[in-house]
Amino acid sequence: MPTTLAQKLYLLCYTVKKGKFQLDNIQGRGQLLRAGAMTELAREGLLDATGGKVRRLPGTPPEDPFTTAVWYDLPADKPKGWLTFLHNKAHTAETPVRDQLLASGDVVITREKRLGVVSTDRVTVVQPDLVHALQDRVRATVFDGAPTEDLTDELAMAVLAVELELTSVWSKEDRRIYKSDLKAHAVRFDAFVPGLRKALRDSYLASRAVGGGWSA
Repeated sequence: MPTTLAQKLYLLCYTVKKGKFQLDNIQGRGQLLRAGAMTELAREGLLDATGGKVRRLPGTPPEDPFTTAVWYDLPADKPKGWLTFLHNKAHTAETPVRDQLLASGDVVITREKRLGVVSTDRVTVVQPDLVHALQDRVRATVFDGAPTEDLTDELAMAVLAVELELTSVWSKEDRRIYKSDLKAHAVRFDAFVPGLRKALRDSYLASRAVGGGWSA
C-alpha cells in the first residue's frame, strides 16, 4: 500500500464497485494531491500556516520527492495565501504521484482507444480490496463516532474528500446525515492547517467550472 498521504489520496478517488476512476472524482485531484503533501509538511513542522497563510520553514527536505517539490514551491520569507500553491501547479501533480504508485505495483496503466480513434491511458488499481479498506478507515472516523484529536491521515482524507465531493468516499446522503460530524472534523483540521481546506475548496470549484481534471 502507499506510504505518503498524496498517494493515499490518489487511490481514495477510485470507485471500487465500478473498477475505475470516475470523472467526477478526479476533478480537482491535482489540487487534492498537493493539499495532501502540504498537510504532511505541516505535520512535520516544515511549513507555517499562522494566520491562514503559508510559508516554508527551514529543515531537512522530506524523503518523498513529490512532497519535497511542493515544499520548495512555498515562499521562504513572506507568508502568502494558499490558493496559488494549490492551484497553479495542480496539473503537474498527478503524473509524479501516479508514477510512484505504478512503480510500487499499486496501479497499472493500459492504453485504450476511445471511439476507436483517440488513445488514452486507463489507470486501474491492482488491489481494489485494499483501497476499499482505506476508504472504510476514512469513513470510520465519522461512522464510529470516535474523536480524532491528532492530524492523522484518516482525518485529513475524511475532510479533504468532503471539499472535493468525492463520491468514492462520501455519498450525498452521507454528507447530509453526518453534516455536523464532518464539520467537527473540519474544525479539527483547520486548527492544524488553517486556510488550506478553504483554499482547496475554492480551487476545486474554479476547476470544476471549466471541467478541471487532467488524467485518470
